Amino acid sequence: MNVSKTVRGFIAACVLLGSGLGTVVAQDATPSPDQPGQYTYYPSEPAQPGGDLPGDPQIQLVQVTDGLFEPINVASPNDGSGRVFVAERGGRIRIVQDGVLLEEPFLDISGDVMYQFLEQGLLGFTFHPDYAENGLFYVNYTNLLRSGDLVTVQYGTSADDPNKADTSNGIIISTREQRYPNHIGGDIAFGPDGYLYIGTGDGGLEGDPIDSGQDLTTYYSKILRIDVTPAVQVALGEDPGFAVVGGKAYVIPADNPFTQGDILIDLFGATEDDFAELHPDAIPETWAYGLRNPWSFSFDRETGDLWISDVGQNFWEEINFQPADSQGGENYGWKFLQGSHCFPNSSPSCPKVGTLPVAEYSHDLGCTVVGASVYRGAEFASLDGVYFAGDYCSGRVWGIQADETGTFQMEELLDTNLLLTGAGEGEDGSIYFTSCECGYGQNAPHQAGALWKLVEADAVTEGDIVAPVGDEVLSTGDATPAAEDATAVALEGDVTVEAGEMFFAPETLEATAGEDFTIVINNTGVLPHDFSIEGTDYQIDLPSGEAVSITINLPAGEYVYYCDIPGHTESGMKGTLIVS
Repeated sequence: MNVSKTVRGFIAACVLLGSGLGTVVAQDATPSPDQPGQYTYYPSEPAQPGGDLPGDPQIQLVQVTDGLFEPINVASPNDGSGRVFVAERGGRIRIVQDGVLLEEPFLDISGDVMYQFLEQGLLGFTFHPDYAENGLFYVNYTNLLRSGDLVTVQYGTSADDPNKADTSNGIIISTREQRYPNHIGGDIAFGPDGYLYIGTGDGGLEGDPIDSGQDLTTYYSKILRIDVTPAVQVALGEDPGFAVVGGKAYVIPADNPFTQGDILIDLFGATEDDFAELHPDAIPETWAYGLRNPWSFSFDRETGDLWISDVGQNFWEEINFQPADSQGGENYGWKFLQGSHCFPNSSPSCPKVGTLPVAEYSHDLGCTVVGASVYRGAEFASLDGVYFAGDYCSGRVWGIQADETGTFQMEELLDTNLLLTGAGEGEDGSIYFTSCECGYGQNAPHQAGALWKLVEADAVTEGDIVAPVGDEVLSTGDATPAAEDATAVALEGDVTVEAGEMFFAPETLEATAGEDFTIVINNTGVLPHDFSIEGTDYQIDLPSGEAVSITINLPAGEYVYYCDIPGHTESGMKGTLIVS
């Protein structure tokens, strides 16, 4: 892939089953000698790229529109309009009508949104199942006045203009603390049961330092499930029969798995099973847990199955599957596991915890999974039943589907040069991806984003703009990240190199053999990095937010400079030093 290292960091520093459709629990695991921390689980390991999908589907991404400011989510109301709504991270929702991007936004709450850090912003939105009748929709974003805490808000639509939101009487459904500005999750969607599902990350930094993954008493690392009926009733002028308090304008579904709370129990008469099910302090909104950063999830509109793409740490990305008949309560293993592998990756063994993903891939193929949906449109029959997922860093797109034996297959279907950031469905079941040119260190969202429709490869027609591949470059706007310049820089005096998540800029340096030269590396990211030159003893640590210098003298040759922290080179932190 020939993608700028500047922009590879989006979500990368956010830093997600074997056979059959049911829940698979890790058991009888033994270490595999070929992969550190790898277990072989019964009955099989999760699918990995290299599989063969039924029907041999062939796909392409066709550009619908560009000119978007960092689009990261797509949704459509079931109102017969055919409109596609696109969320921009900075706080706007745009409308695409018949392939044309309307100039005026549907919603603009940019003054309320904290988006200064790349993983913050307007992260999720969805329409009420009865939107055609009640005009209600929901957004999930990091709030500026609450210092980046997450709020889920219900808004209405203007009675005079269906292309304008009405923010005059919005209701805060819920407010949730966000410890750090990354690992936020943020996606929201209504399930086939009519309840609102909310994805939350583990709170941030790396490695789950606050141990939220397995903590049932926190809102972090979860898929939450709530009933927003009280807020709907207030918006429609109905009396819910009790006070609807902003910030908790919902009720808990009775069949959520952890609604038991504190109960009276016979200390000597209860069984071990009774005590095993006792979780008096568990958050009752919890539907599933053990997730690191569920950036995207979706329901199969035909079967009701839930698919969760969970962004991994430095080595593995995973896609989880929850069948429609699940009773909830699944534990997806973080931070004991990342995919079907131990965390940390260096561990020779780890507890056999939770439900394995149906598919996973290593950071040799990408760094940040971006899940889309199961295709259920009528336009492309060969795609029916395939779940599609892409990767932000590599631009690859995979399909995942169970074969005739019930075993999931994962096949790479497209290798693009796009920086995929989000996805969603149209009203007709079409699948869309979003892309942008964006990275850490920028001051505001860039107008360099685009919306892409997933189509059968033979449906591409003359004049269509398709996703670039290989060395192809597609410009989607005039603004580009300041650190994206990959032009070779000759070292004459001190030269400054910028480091961030996950890039070095510039990507190429030139120097004269046998002469001292000094490089000042400024780490503008939030993570610690280092600067190493392959085949030499030159190495220096790069603390977050600091500038460090290193003086080098090398013989003629071509050298690779890189970050030696596990996973960072694979995610794009490397460049070329030419000494002549």
